[in-house]
Amino acid sequence: MTKHQAGQAALDPEMFDPVCPSPLVPFRVGDKWATMILRCLEEGPRRFSELKIPLRGVTAKSLTQSLRGLERDGFVVREEYEGTERRVEYALTPLGRGLLGPLDTACEWTREHWDELIDAQEASLARA
Repeated sequence: MTKHQAGQAALDPEMFDPVCPSPLVPFRVGDKWATMILRCLEEGPRRFSELKIPLRGVTAKSLTQSLRGLERDGFVVREEYEGTERRVEYALTPLGRGLLGPLDTACEWTREHWDELIDAQEASLARA
């Protein structure tokens, strides 16, 4: 356990239920995984292997690309630690932390409009 993680709870593997509204949020920051990564980092820095637990559907390549995009856009910082156990951790920047409030609002809106969003997607698939 790193000093940043002392007292920090492990990420819940069920954090993102497959039928959770997160994929239906009507706006995106980055890519499909970006907002979920931001949520995973909300309580503090995490290692790549920790992020894969609740994001079980993401490939290593996609997670790497998402983290690089979030880092490029200034939402996440990547820190390398040298020593007997070399490790890398990802953490929110102040800019990334500033997105959490708007994400809460978007998630609440999505919950309120869940049925409408599902109906619209199903109607679109029926027309295709």
